[in-house]
Amino acid sequence: MSEKEIMLGNAAIARGAWEAGVKVSAAYPGTPSTEISENLVKYPDVYAEWSPNEKVAAEVAIGASMAGVRSMVSMKHVGLNVASDPLYSVSYIGVNGGLLFCVADDPGLYSSQNEQDTRLIGRSAHIPVLEPSDSAEAHDYTKLAFELSERYDTPVILRTTTRIGHSQGTVELSDRVVPKDKPYERNVMKNVMMPGMAKGRHLYVEEREKRMAEDAASLPFNRVEMGDTAIGFITSGVAYQYVKEVYPEASVLKLGLVYPISEKLIRDFASKVDRLIIFEELEPFIETYVKSWGIPCEGKELFTLQGEYSANMLRERLKGETIDYRGAEVPNRPPILCPGCPHRSTYYVLKKLGIHAAGDIGCYTLGAVAPLGVIDTTVCMGASISMLHGMEKAKGRDYIKKWVAVIGDSTFMHTGINALEDLAYNRSTATVMILDNSTTGMTGHQDHAATGRTLDGTEVPAISIYKVCKAMNIEHVVAVDAFDTTELERVVKEETARDELSVIIVCAPCALLKGQRFPYKVRPVSEKCKKCGMCLKPGCPAVKKRSDGTIEIDDTLCNGCGLCVQLCNFGALEKYEV
Repeated sequence: MSEKEIMLGNAAIARGAWEAGVKVSAAYPGTPSTEISENLVKYPDVYAEWSPNEKVAAEVAIGASMAGVRSMVSMKHVGLNVASDPLYSVSYIGVNGGLLFCVADDPGLYSSQNEQDTRLIGRSAHIPVLEPSDSAEAHDYTKLAFELSERYDTPVILRTTTRIGHSQGTVELSDRVVPKDKPYERNVMKNVMMPGMAKGRHLYVEEREKRMAEDAASLPFNRVEMGDTAIGFITSGVAYQYVKEVYPEASVLKLGLVYPISEKLIRDFASKVDRLIIFEELEPFIETYVKSWGIPCEGKELFTLQGEYSANMLRERLKGETIDYRGAEVPNRPPILCPGCPHRSTYYVLKKLGIHAAGDIGCYTLGAVAPLGVIDTTVCMGASISMLHGMEKAKGRDYIKKWVAVIGDSTFMHTGINALEDLAYNRSTATVMILDNSTTGMTGHQDHAATGRTLDGTEVPAISIYKVCKAMNIEHVVAVDAFDTTELERVVKEETARDELSVIIVCAPCALLKGQRFPYKVRPVSEKCKKCGMCLKPGCPAVKKRSDGTIEIDDTLCNGCGLCVQLCNFGALEKYEV
């Protein structure tokens, strides 16, 4: 009897990759994909790494594939934008060992700056896209993806979503089977994408795609479930689960291979049902194909283009059932920086000085909201530095004297280095603040090249951010303690006043970092409190105002960072050892 285990979708992908004989895995952490690598690294005989960014991770996996072993790269949807350069070219090249791109979309924007449908990128890059609907399929499709990759000489995208990656389901486990390494053979016409070679490979890709579309009806990913023919659904991914919950007796065409799509399969299914409905999250991807073939169907006129779907949405839109959500109501909890977060003191100083910040992707993006309200822009990873450079070149030095670029240590290593290089090369006079909290905080405390640890916990020499900046011939690079607000304020004033490029590295570990110890807490001295509210300005959730206007400190939240103590001019708050 085979062994079964309840697994997260992301853990199931990792298990499937291990069973499929994957030998090399690379990734950059990003919710909702992070747990794939964090689980895969626990298995033996697999090399798994955190790469500096998704482009590098993709190239590592491509190199392993060319060398003849099965490899994979994992990322969230916006990470695929970073990796798109190698993705589009390796589509032409194809594979030696099987090559899988695991990409996690985020319908509903739970932890992302946009909603994006990876199926569209698969179509644009001429790469097949598989989409599992539960943990079992996440496991099985991962294994089958490598067979598909090698059979058709193509990289494959496994597209998941937040709901699939972070939901649990039963997975049937198998032993690891490692295929024999494929020999490397020099093949310039296939592997070197110069224009002459690329033209020939483009023809190959078009033929490959046509062949896969013809084979799609017989591949083990698509399934027809005939039931009541009064209504039929074409669906994929987690949306399939909602259809089965609300319409268990309906006929369903479940697409696991969502690109390329079999016209024959869809025409055959459509001919057997009276009413055809396409139920798919985000873009009308399947729907566009079905309508282009002249097949009557309903889709986005019934459902939204935006956000995450649910069984309740299906009930409301098709059955007219009004769902009473009042029993499930919870208080709104806006995102805030954690107690003891070093970014809070940084933003307090910037706000005090009236300085705007071009922001980036990370915990520190929360500096955009009240009460700090310092971050003015957020586009993508690494963009803060480049955008501030663009502002200067558009409006001049005087315009940016009240601006800084703010970026985290992990994001700086991701794409901030290239941006800072641009400023050094093109004679910027901007001030860049690197908020070094010794981890990749937003996605759950993963390591990176400047922390001194790899994905498997091995200690390695940490890359010095200070030395990287100095190596770019930036004369003014200064490191300062995030919680020394007096010194931080002095440094910010000094560096923003320069007519030269400068970098301020603001250092203090993330308050939630494993092993971080807090020897102090803060308590109020109520008789000294003047009710001025200065200690409330940074918005620390541990500092609260009593009904009489004096301050209390929540011991369960306080980390003793001392920011509030520094702001009180009357000795009404004091640190004490615990």
